[in-house]
Amino acid sequence: TADYADDAGFYLQMHLSAIKETCMLHFLKSVIFSLVPIFILVFSLTMNVKAVEAAELDQKGSPEIMAQHGGENGNGNENGNENGNENENGNGNGNENGSAHDDQNTGENNHVAVAGGHAPVKLPPLWSVIPFILFLTMIATGPLFFEHFWHKYYPAIAVSLGMLVVGYYVVVLENVHQPIHSLAEYVSFIALLTALFVASGGILIRVDKQGTPLVNVALLVIGAVLANVIGTTGASMVLIRPFIRLNRHRIKPYHIVFFIFIVSNCGGALTPIGDPPLFLGFLKGVPFVWTLNNIWPAWLLGIGLLSAIFYFFDKGNHAKHLVVHGNEKFSGKISLKGLKNLWWLAIVIAAVFIDPAIFKWVPAVTIAGSEFSFIREIIMFTVAFLSFKFSDKVALKGNEFNFEPIKEVAFLFIGIFATMIPALQLVSNFASSPDGMKLLTVDALYWVTGLLSSVLDNAPTYLTFLAAGMGKYMLDINSKAEVLEFVNGFSIELMAISLSAVFFGAMTYIGNAPNFMVRSIAESAGIQMPSFMGYVIKYSIPILLPVLFITWLVFFIF
Repeated sequence: TADYADDAGFYLQMHLSAIKETCMLHFLKSVIFSLVPIFILVFSLTMNVKAVEAAELDQKGSPEIMAQHGGENGNGNENGNENGNENENGNGNGNENGSAHDDQNTGENNHVAVAGGHAPVKLPPLWSVIPFILFLTMIATGPLFFEHFWHKYYPAIAVSLGMLVVGYYVVVLENVHQPIHSLAEYVSFIALLTALFVASGGILIRVDKQGTPLVNVALLVIGAVLANVIGTTGASMVLIRPFIRLNRHRIKPYHIVFFIFIVSNCGGALTPIGDPPLFLGFLKGVPFVWTLNNIWPAWLLGIGLLSAIFYFFDKGNHAKHLVVHGNEKFSGKISLKGLKNLWWLAIVIAAVFIDPAIFKWVPAVTIAGSEFSFIREIIMFTVAFLSFKFSDKVALKGNEFNFEPIKEVAFLFIGIFATMIPALQLVSNFASSPDGMKLLTVDALYWVTGLLSSVLDNAPTYLTFLAAGMGKYMLDINSKAEVLEFVNGFSIELMAISLSAVFFGAMTYIGNAPNFMVRSIAESAGIQMPSFMGYVIKYSIPILLPVLFITWLVFFIF
């Protein structure tokens, strides 16, 4: 009877594993196929934008007609030169007309000009940031005060609030450019996260060592260095599970929080691969080695201070643990399984550079003069599907791999990307205004870029203040030559923007892409993580903020 029971249990487990695998494959397929309507939407909006631009061009006249008018004006000027009085009158009228035109443009307080000579874009009203604030408030309070409701309905809440903002932009503001940009950024964002999450989930790292404070610090520092090679997201996904297993008998929330501080954020400040803001700067023309050459002292200080603080936190916890588990034996061996998934990770990292901004031959969707990648995203979603399908099943089981973390991140960030559109646009407009530029000292660039990177996505925040910092010196972010001029002439401003965008991303769960992912994996492993506000109040403000303050004093004050 016992044998039959064992056999039945074995076959039941096999069937459950097969069902689980089938469900996961269907989930991946649904993610990939969901891109089809997204690309259809982008294509239809593109056609709409092009139709509007064509209509505007017809109203203004073709370039040939404008040139013809220019020729007629030129002849008129020549005739005016023959007659001095007529010329003076003509100039007087022209000046009056020009002044009237300037006054008319100055009066458009709720519009901003866009490049390329298109019609001005309406600025959203201040109250349009309410959905973003509401969504952040629900992320912070939902798991605390209405946990069951939140976990059941957060996907619907995220999508609904996001669609509300997008609908307002398209219907009321008649602005499809901003939603399209946000959609393209979201697709790139979730494609990279999904590929890294799935590919790293098939790599099982077992460290049969005692999780002493020194061993933990060594792993965190290795993760900080690795973040500059495979990105903060890649390093986080590869190392978070081994880090949890290493401390399985005494794992506490602070272990995960310091992992987020060091590996998921501050560690990736040395190369453009490390963190998305720096990669965007590289695409705009900041030299690849600039961050390494200029930020490494601040990186050493930040990582060193955080590692030292973690050591003292962990030392007390380890002493308590020795009383209970002091006789446990360890072989000291490190075993790896599923190493073939390293090839998938390499493909993902290489695919990051398949961008039309780097290689002109890369196909792209062009909307209003902006090129959006899609080949890279297709590669990444394909890697996610294939890496899971061919992953070592023992490695997946050992990692307790499931799709719940990436599902949570996908839904929450679709709401964040959509609802933060008005906030980013208002911040960008103020930063590029004369009043805003007067306030953009080096200190302001550090603190304002940093604090906004904590609650907004740090990548667009970086670009906003890079453009504003350059605009202060009459330089254009869209000119690589002028970006290089800014790099060479005003490196202290660029250092303030770059360092704060990366370091301050650790202040909240939504400051940088891997933060929420690491939290979700930790919760899936049974670790009781702090809430959104608990994370900020208990860890970020008393621990991380003083480190950021010291960094500011050392590199921007003294």
